[in-house]
Amino acid sequence: MQRILNLPGLQFFERGWLSANNILFTDPDSATLIDSGYVSHQDQTLALVQHALNKRPLDRLVNTHLHSDHCGGNAILQMHYPALQTHIPPGESKAVAVWNEAALTYAPTGQLCPRFKFDHLLQAGQSLRLANLDWQVMAAPGHDPHSLILFEPSHQILISADALWANGFGVVFPELEGISAFTEVADTLDLIESLQPRWIIPGHGAVFQDVDAALATARKKLDGFVQSPEKHARYGAKVLLKYKLLELNTVPKLDFMKWAIGVRYLQVLHTMHAPQIGIEVWLEEMLKDLERSKALALQDSLIVNL
Repeated sequence: MQRILNLPGLQFFERGWLSANNILFTDPDSATLIDSGYVSHQDQTLALVQHALNKRPLDRLVNTHLHSDHCGGNAILQMHYPALQTHIPPGESKAVAVWNEAALTYAPTGQLCPRFKFDHLLQAGQSLRLANLDWQVMAAPGHDPHSLILFEPSHQILISADALWANGFGVVFPELEGISAFTEVADTLDLIESLQPRWIIPGHGAVFQDVDAALATARKKLDGFVQSPEKHARYGAKVLLKYKLLELNTVPKLDFMKWAIGVRYLQVLHTMHAPQIGIEVWLEEMLKDLERSKALALQDSLIVNL
Protein backbone atom coordinates (compact mmCIF):
# COMPACT_ATOMS: atom_id res chain seq x y z
CA MET A 1 0.00 0.00 0.00
CA GLN A 2 1.32 3.44 -0.88
CA ARG A 3 -0.06 6.92 -0.31
CA ILE A 4 0.51 9.34 -3.17
CA LEU A 5 1.53 12.89 -2.23
CA ASN A 6 -0.06 12.18 1.17
CA LEU A 7 -3.32 12.81 -0.63
CA PRO A 8 -6.15 11.99 1.79
CA GLY A 9 -8.34 9.17 0.60
CA LEU A 10 -6.04 7.77 -2.12
CA GLN A 11 -4.37 4.40 -1.54
CA PHE A 12 -2.30 2.52 -4.12
CA PHE A 13 -1.82 -1.25 -4.19
CA GLU A 14 1.11 -2.30 -6.40
CA ARG A 15 0.31 -5.82 -7.54
CA GLY A 16 3.08 -6.98 -9.89
CA TRP A 17 2.41 -8.21 -13.44
CA LEU A 18 -0.18 -10.97 -13.19
CA SER A 19 -2.62 -8.55 -11.55
CA ALA A 20 -2.91 -4.92 -12.52
CA ASN A 21 -2.42 -2.33 -9.80
CA ASN A 22 -5.44 -1.20 -7.79
CA ILE A 23 -6.24 2.33 -6.62
CA LEU A 24 -8.67 2.82 -3.75
CA PHE A 25 -10.39 6.16 -3.21
CA THR A 26 -12.35 6.98 -0.06
CA ASP A 27 -14.20 10.07 1.10
CA PRO A 28 -17.24 10.61 3.33
CA ASP A 29 -19.61 9.84 0.47
CA SER A 30 -18.15 6.77 -1.21
CA ALA A 31 -15.37 4.20 -1.58
CA THR A 32 -14.22 3.42 -5.12
CA LEU A 33 -11.72 0.86 -6.44
CA ILE A 34 -10.02 1.32 -9.81
CA ASP A 35 -9.36 -2.10 -11.44
CA SER A 36 -9.48 -5.44 -9.64
CA GLY A 37 -6.56 -7.62 -10.76
CA TYR A 38 -6.46 -11.16 -12.18
CA VAL A 39 -8.71 -13.98 -11.03
CA SER A 40 -5.82 -16.00 -9.58
CA HIS A 41 -5.29 -13.15 -7.11
CA GLN A 42 -8.95 -12.44 -6.41
CA ASP A 43 -8.80 -13.50 -2.75
CA GLN A 44 -5.83 -11.21 -2.21
CA THR A 45 -7.67 -8.35 -3.93
CA LEU A 46 -10.66 -8.81 -1.65
CA ALA A 47 -8.43 -9.03 1.44
CA LEU A 48 -6.58 -5.83 0.49
CA VAL A 49 -9.83 -3.95 -0.02
CA GLN A 50 -11.42 -5.26 3.18
CA HIS A 51 -8.37 -4.37 5.24
CA ALA A 52 -8.14 -0.87 3.78
CA LEU A 53 -11.86 -0.17 4.21
CA ASN A 54 -11.99 -1.51 7.79
CA LYS A 55 -15.56 -2.89 7.58
CA ARG A 56 -16.78 -0.03 5.41
CA PRO A 57 -18.47 -1.22 2.18
CA LEU A 58 -17.00 -0.76 -1.28
CA ASP A 59 -19.52 1.36 -3.18
CA ARG A 60 -18.07 1.62 -6.66
CA LEU A 61 -15.78 -0.37 -8.96
CA VAL A 62 -14.28 1.27 -12.05
CA ASN A 63 -12.46 -0.61 -14.81
CA THR A 64 -10.05 1.35 -17.01
CA HIS A 65 -10.43 -1.44 -19.59
CA LEU A 66 -11.53 -5.05 -19.60
CA HIS A 67 -8.36 -7.07 -20.06
CA SER A 68 -8.38 -10.01 -17.68
CA ASP A 69 -5.69 -8.60 -15.39
CA HIS A 70 -7.77 -5.49 -14.74
CA CYS A 71 -11.19 -7.03 -14.09
CA GLY A 72 -10.56 -10.60 -12.92
CA GLY A 73 -11.53 -9.64 -9.38
CA ASN A 74 -14.80 -8.00 -10.39
CA ALA A 75 -16.93 -11.08 -9.73
CA ILE A 76 -15.70 -11.74 -6.18
CA LEU A 77 -16.05 -8.06 -5.26
CA GLN A 78 -19.59 -7.99 -6.64
CA MET A 79 -20.43 -11.12 -4.67
CA HIS A 80 -18.98 -9.76 -1.42
CA TYR A 81 -20.48 -6.27 -1.83
CA PRO A 82 -24.02 -6.78 -3.23
CA ALA A 83 -24.70 -3.03 -3.57
CA LEU A 84 -21.48 -2.43 -5.52
CA GLN A 85 -21.94 -0.31 -8.63
CA THR A 86 -19.59 -1.31 -11.47
CA HIS A 87 -18.55 1.12 -14.20
CA ILE A 88 -16.96 -0.11 -17.45
CA PRO A 89 -15.95 1.54 -20.74
CA PRO A 90 -18.86 1.50 -23.22
CA GLY A 91 -17.11 -0.22 -26.12
CA GLU A 92 -17.45 -3.72 -24.70
CA SER A 93 -20.71 -3.43 -22.80
CA LYS A 94 -22.61 -5.67 -25.21
CA ALA A 95 -19.94 -8.35 -24.95
CA VAL A 96 -20.12 -8.21 -21.15
CA ALA A 97 -23.91 -8.35 -21.16
CA VAL A 98 -23.96 -11.64 -23.11
CA TRP A 99 -20.53 -12.73 -21.83
CA ASN A 100 -18.80 -13.15 -25.18
CA GLU A 101 -15.34 -14.39 -24.11
CA ALA A 102 -14.04 -14.17 -27.68
CA ALA A 103 -14.93 -10.48 -28.05
CA LEU A 104 -13.56 -9.78 -24.57
CA THR A 105 -10.22 -11.41 -25.56
CA TYR A 106 -10.26 -13.97 -22.74
CA ALA A 107 -10.63 -16.96 -25.05
CA PRO A 108 -8.20 -15.69 -27.75
CA THR A 109 -5.48 -15.00 -25.17
CA GLY A 110 -5.98 -18.22 -23.23
CA GLN A 111 -6.68 -16.22 -20.07
CA LEU A 112 -9.37 -16.53 -17.42
CA CYS A 113 -11.98 -14.10 -16.13
CA PRO A 114 -15.12 -14.99 -14.14
CA ARG A 115 -18.33 -13.52 -15.47
CA PHE A 116 -19.31 -10.19 -13.94
CA LYS A 117 -22.04 -7.62 -14.50
CA PHE A 118 -21.93 -3.88 -14.96
CA ASP A 119 -24.25 -1.09 -13.83
CA HIS A 120 -22.93 2.02 -15.57
CA LEU A 121 -20.89 3.04 -18.62
CA LEU A 122 -17.79 5.11 -18.03
CA GLN A 123 -17.67 7.66 -20.83
CA ALA A 124 -14.71 9.70 -22.03
CA GLY A 125 -15.42 13.35 -21.25
CA GLN A 126 -17.22 12.75 -18.00
CA SER A 127 -15.89 13.56 -14.54
CA LEU A 128 -15.67 11.20 -11.56
CA ARG A 129 -15.70 12.47 -7.99
CA LEU A 130 -13.04 10.45 -6.17
CA ALA A 131 -11.64 11.26 -2.73
CA ASN A 132 -13.15 14.76 -2.83
CA LEU A 133 -11.48 15.53 -6.16
CA ASP A 134 -12.82 15.65 -9.72
CA TRP A 135 -11.04 13.25 -12.09
CA GLN A 136 -11.36 13.70 -15.84
CA VAL A 137 -12.08 10.55 -17.85
CA MET A 138 -10.25 10.42 -21.20
CA ALA A 139 -10.06 7.94 -24.07
CA ALA A 140 -6.66 6.27 -24.44
CA PRO A 141 -6.86 3.82 -27.37
CA GLY A 142 -3.91 1.81 -28.61
CA HIS A 143 -3.11 -0.93 -26.12
CA ASP A 144 -6.87 -1.54 -26.02
CA PRO A 145 -9.27 0.35 -28.29
CA HIS A 146 -11.66 1.04 -25.40
CA SER A 147 -9.15 1.92 -22.67
CA LEU A 148 -9.60 4.98 -20.50
CA ILE A 149 -7.26 7.06 -18.34
CA LEU A 150 -8.15 9.36 -15.43
CA PHE A 151 -6.53 12.74 -14.75
CA GLU A 152 -6.79 15.00 -11.71
CA PRO A 153 -5.61 18.49 -12.82
CA SER A 154 -5.15 20.26 -9.48
CA HIS A 155 -2.49 17.78 -8.32
CA GLN A 156 -1.58 16.69 -11.89
CA ILE A 157 -2.01 12.99 -11.14
CA LEU A 158 -2.65 10.58 -14.01
CA ILE A 159 -3.99 7.05 -13.72
CA SER A 160 -2.50 5.77 -16.96
CA ALA A 161 -3.63 2.11 -16.94
CA ASP A 162 -1.50 0.37 -19.62
CA ALA A 163 -1.14 3.42 -21.88
CA LEU A 164 2.15 4.38 -20.21
CA TRP A 165 4.45 2.61 -17.77
CA ALA A 166 7.84 3.75 -16.53
CA ASN A 167 9.41 1.34 -19.04
CA GLY A 168 6.96 1.42 -21.95
CA PHE A 169 3.33 0.46 -22.47
CA GLY A 170 1.15 -2.61 -22.86
CA VAL A 171 1.07 -4.87 -25.90
CA VAL A 172 -0.95 -3.25 -28.69
CA PHE A 173 -3.63 -5.92 -28.82
CA PRO A 174 -5.41 -4.82 -32.03
CA GLU A 175 -2.09 -5.23 -33.87
CA LEU A 176 -2.01 -8.89 -32.79
CA GLU A 177 -5.04 -9.40 -35.05
CA GLY A 178 -3.68 -7.34 -37.92
CA ILE A 179 -5.67 -4.20 -37.02
CA SER A 180 -3.61 -1.02 -37.26
CA ALA A 181 -3.30 0.71 -33.87
CA PHE A 182 0.24 2.06 -33.55
CA THR A 183 -1.01 5.52 -34.55
CA GLU A 184 -3.49 5.41 -31.67
CA VAL A 185 -0.64 4.56 -29.28
CA ALA A 186 1.29 7.60 -30.51
CA ASP A 187 -1.78 9.84 -30.15
CA THR A 188 -2.34 8.63 -26.60
CA LEU A 189 1.29 9.33 -25.69
CA ASP A 190 0.86 12.84 -27.12
CA LEU A 191 -2.28 13.29 -25.02
CA ILE A 192 -0.45 12.24 -21.86
CA GLU A 193 2.39 14.66 -22.63
CA SER A 194 -0.10 17.50 -23.16
CA LEU A 195 -1.59 16.92 -19.69
CA GLN A 196 1.83 17.53 -18.11
CA PRO A 197 1.24 15.11 -15.22
CA ARG A 198 3.57 15.30 -12.21
CA TRP A 199 2.64 11.85 -10.94
CA ILE A 200 1.68 8.77 -12.91
CA ILE A 201 -0.06 5.77 -11.36
CA PRO A 202 0.45 3.03 -13.97
CA GLY A 203 -1.45 -0.19 -14.50
CA HIS A 204 1.73 -2.12 -13.66
CA GLY A 205 4.85 -1.09 -11.77
CA ALA A 206 5.52 1.59 -9.21
CA VAL A 207 4.18 5.14 -9.20
CA PHE A 208 6.65 7.43 -10.96
CA GLN A 209 7.33 11.10 -11.67
CA ASP A 210 9.91 11.12 -14.48
CA VAL A 211 7.27 11.41 -17.16
CA ASP A 212 9.60 12.75 -19.85
CA ALA A 213 11.88 9.72 -19.54
CA ALA A 214 8.91 7.34 -19.62
CA LEU A 215 7.51 9.01 -22.74
CA ALA A 216 10.90 8.88 -24.45
CA THR A 217 11.21 5.18 -23.65
CA ALA A 218 7.68 4.49 -24.88
CA ARG A 219 8.18 6.40 -28.13
CA LYS A 220 11.47 4.62 -28.82
CA LYS A 221 9.76 1.27 -28.27
CA LEU A 222 6.84 2.31 -30.46
CA ASP A 223 9.16 3.44 -33.27
CA GLY A 224 10.83 0.02 -33.17
CA PHE A 225 7.47 -1.70 -33.49
CA VAL A 226 6.37 0.57 -36.35
CA GLN A 227 9.60 -0.15 -38.21
CA SER A 228 9.27 -3.90 -37.57
CA PRO A 229 5.74 -5.20 -36.89
CA GLU A 230 7.27 -8.66 -36.57
CA LYS A 231 9.20 -7.38 -33.55
CA HIS A 232 5.90 -6.42 -31.92
CA ALA A 233 4.39 -9.78 -32.88
CA ARG A 234 7.23 -11.65 -31.18
CA TYR A 235 6.95 -9.35 -28.18
CA GLY A 236 3.20 -9.96 -27.98
CA ALA A 237 3.65 -13.73 -28.27
CA LYS A 238 6.23 -13.77 -25.50
CA VAL A 239 4.02 -11.62 -23.27
CA LEU A 240 1.14 -14.08 -23.70
CA LEU A 241 3.41 -17.02 -22.90
CA LYS A 242 5.02 -15.31 -19.91
CA TYR A 243 1.65 -14.18 -18.58
CA LYS A 244 0.37 -17.76 -18.53
CA LEU A 245 3.53 -18.84 -16.75
CA LEU A 246 2.93 -16.18 -14.12
CA GLU A 247 -0.43 -17.84 -13.55
CA LEU A 248 0.80 -21.46 -13.60
CA ASN A 249 4.30 -20.94 -12.15
CA THR A 250 5.45 -24.50 -12.98
CA VAL A 251 3.96 -26.63 -15.76
CA PRO A 252 4.93 -29.72 -17.78
CA LYS A 253 6.31 -28.53 -21.10
CA LEU A 254 4.03 -30.85 -23.10
CA ASP A 255 0.95 -29.43 -21.37
CA PHE A 256 2.12 -25.86 -21.90
CA MET A 257 2.82 -26.44 -25.59
CA LYS A 258 -0.60 -28.02 -26.01
CA TRP A 259 -2.19 -24.94 -24.41
CA ALA A 260 -0.13 -22.52 -26.51
CA ILE A 261 -0.93 -24.25 -29.81
CA GLY A 262 -4.63 -23.82 -29.02
CA VAL A 263 -4.45 -20.08 -28.26
CA ARG A 264 -6.01 -18.13 -31.13
CA TYR A 265 -3.81 -15.04 -30.81
CA LEU A 266 -0.69 -17.21 -30.97
CA GLN A 267 -2.10 -19.03 -33.98
CA VAL A 268 -2.78 -15.71 -35.74
CA LEU A 269 0.65 -14.31 -34.93
CA HIS A 270 2.33 -17.44 -36.24
CA THR A 271 0.28 -17.38 -39.46
CA MET A 272 0.97 -13.67 -40.07
CA HIS A 273 4.66 -13.59 -39.22
CA ALA A 274 6.19 -17.08 -39.46
CA PRO A 275 4.07 -19.28 -41.76
CA GLN A 276 7.20 -20.81 -43.26
CA ILE A 277 7.85 -22.83 -40.08
CA GLY A 278 5.58 -25.00 -37.99
CA ILE A 279 3.86 -23.44 -34.99
CA GLU A 280 5.65 -25.83 -32.62
CA VAL A 281 9.04 -24.67 -33.93
CA TRP A 282 7.97 -21.02 -33.69
CA LEU A 283 6.75 -21.45 -30.11
CA GLU A 284 10.02 -23.16 -29.21
CA GLU A 285 11.83 -20.06 -30.48
CA MET A 286 9.69 -17.87 -28.22
CA LEU A 287 10.40 -20.09 -25.21
CA LYS A 288 14.14 -20.02 -25.92
CA ASP A 289 14.04 -16.21 -26.12
CA LEU A 290 12.29 -16.13 -22.75
CA GLU A 291 14.85 -18.53 -21.32
CA ARG A 292 17.73 -16.37 -22.59
CA SER A 293 16.17 -13.32 -20.94
CA LYS A 294 15.78 -15.34 -17.70
CA ALA A 295 11.99 -15.06 -17.76
CA LEU A 296 11.69 -18.84 -17.44
CA ALA A 297 13.79 -21.94 -16.92
CA LEU A 298 13.53 -25.30 -18.71
CA GLN A 299 14.11 -28.02 -16.11
CA ASP A 300 13.86 -31.56 -17.48
CA SER A 301 10.29 -31.79 -18.77
CA LEU A 302 9.07 -28.74 -16.86
CA ILE A 303 8.82 -25.03 -17.61
CA VAL A 304 9.40 -22.92 -14.51
CA ASN A 305 8.50 -19.25 -14.23
CA LEU A 306 11.32 -16.98 -13.01
